[in-house]
Amino acid sequence: MVATAPRMTLSTQAVLRALIDDPEREKYGLEMSAATGLASGTLHPILARLEKIGWVESSWEDIDASKEGRPRRRYYRITSDGLPIARAALAEAHAQRVRIIGGFRPLRETS
Repeated sequence: MVATAPRMTLSTQAVLRALIDDPEREKYGLEMSAATGLASGTLHPILARLEKIGWVESSWEDIDASKEGRPRRRYYRITSDGLPIARAALAEAHAQRVRIIGGFRPLRETS
């Protein structure tokens, strides 16, 4: 299910860029946090929203946590449907920033 775009905050854009960087590769939360600079409490709600609208899919790794000495990781990947939509949304967010910045005029120095 692909729905309308989420609010394209800078944090959402960072998450999408990290996922689009290598769209075939699954990434887990801590790895995404390092790539984006976002804390878990910011990152995971964004991933959940992106998953809900069908741009991202996730899966739990299949390991024996006690044998590995760590908890299972949840891996995230951009979906084939979400990839072109996310790229377009990032491009539009960038174009919007350029339009906004282009609308500012330099301050005149007064003597």
